[in-house]
Amino acid sequence: MSAYRIAVLLPCYNEEAAIAQTVAGFRAALPEAEIYVYDNNSHDRTREIAAAAGAIVRTERMQGKGNVVRRMFADVEADVYVMADGDATYDASAAPELVRRLVEEQLDMVVGARKSEVEEAYRAGHVLGNRLFTGLLSRLFGRTFSDIFSGYRVFSRRFAKSFPALSRGFETETEISVHALELAMPVGEVVTAYGARPEGSESKLSTYRDGWRIMKTILHLYRIERPVLFYGSFGLMLAMVALVLSIPLAITFAQTGLVPRLPTAILATGLIILAFMSFMCGLILDTVVRGRREVRRLAYLSYPAVGNKAA
Repeated sequence: MSAYRIAVLLPCYNEEAAIAQTVAGFRAALPEAEIYVYDNNSHDRTREIAAAAGAIVRTERMQGKGNVVRRMFADVEADVYVMADGDATYDASAAPELVRRLVEEQLDMVVGARKSEVEEAYRAGHVLGNRLFTGLLSRLFGRTFSDIFSGYRVFSRRFAKSFPALSRGFETETEISVHALELAMPVGEVVTAYGARPEGSESKLSTYRDGWRIMKTILHLYRIERPVLFYGSFGLMLAMVALVLSIPLAITFAQTGLVPRLPTAILATGLIILAFMSFMCGLILDTVVRGRREVRRLAYLSYPAVGNKAA
């Protein structure tokens, strides 16, 4: 791995109880790597402890993990990016294997799929939510990962520099997954251990609040990336309602030659028009999305594969 510049990126918010252990773990696992701790307005001694542990400490003032990820990918120059949380829950000793997979197989992302070894590491609500959202993402986008919310990931340079990072909070992992799926990037997964937080360290996640934000992010990305299916579904629903309303009118007209319920006829006609407009909006937006996807693909291809040193 000495032939590659490796950067370990650790977004942190109030992690004074765990950051020294996290930095030490990655220093032992990847001694050739530069370790960056990006502090996100911590109110404790995270910055001081991280600096004392030997990390390069930087600050992102805009609150939210998504904002930190955007800043990290923009600022740090490397061939391989290892991203993890600063709470010492991820197995730092697995990092060389994740990096090896990325380099040898010329992948653009390797996800450290979490396997909990202690009951306290995973909340029951988080396990259920992970399964539900993973299944939903698979249905909406065709393929997915077994752990879409893992914060333990290894990226190539061309992934990091082509990722727009539009999310602000913890939903950034979902956006990262969709970005890889939409551009058909070569990706992989490695099962890694996931442990409980050290004593004195507290989780910043809220099961219901963050779950709702993730749901909105998935639907938002589905609307943007799959406009024909999204708007076509609305159009189909409107067309079916119009059909149900129009059947009695058609039967009455066939029998009497009259349309006695004119308001219903007007409503059915309006629904058909709206259904047609919804479907056409989907077709138009699909053309726009295709153009945007081509631009992102070209930006992605402007960087060489991580294993291609000749480039």
